Amino acid sequence: MEIHELVIEMKLLERRLTLYEEKYGILSEDFYAALTGGQLAEYDAYDETRADFSRWKGIYETWRRRKEAYRKGLQERELVKILRFQPAY
Repeated sequence: MEIHELVIEMKLLERRLTLYEEKYGILSEDFYAALTGGQLAEYDAYDETRADFSRWKGIYETWRRRKEAYRKGLQERELVKILRFQPAY
């Protein structure tokens, strides 16, 4: 995936993450740490939060993978060459 595609996808994922952050009043990074640390197990009893948390976790993990690919892509290419490329929208 090209750098510009990663940026676009990350921004779309961030919009989706924002919906959960606003709904539950916590940033995705903190939610993920609590979830993976076993601090949110009590919410498994509720269908809505279990479904939300599962989707939220998946979106956040996808965002993290895209962010890592973006960082790796920047390291492999010169920033000047990336900035010269302007996709047609």
